[in-house]
Amino acid sequence: MHFPLPWQLILILLIILILFGASKLPEIGKGLGEGIRNFKKALSGEEENKEAQNKKEEG
Repeated sequence: MHFPLPWQLILILLIILILFGASKLPEIGKGLGEGIRNFKKALSGEEENKEAQNKKEEG
């Protein structure tokens, strides 16, 4: 699998701009950022919960 070429990325960004408009892009970016942040929190939270459970079982 290869990464898209620069002209392909520009084309994708132009299509997104046409579909959603310039005023919606900040909202989309904010929502995407929050989603990624929540996903990372969930992953780290699961690891912390596993560690806490292991400590409870040992102690």
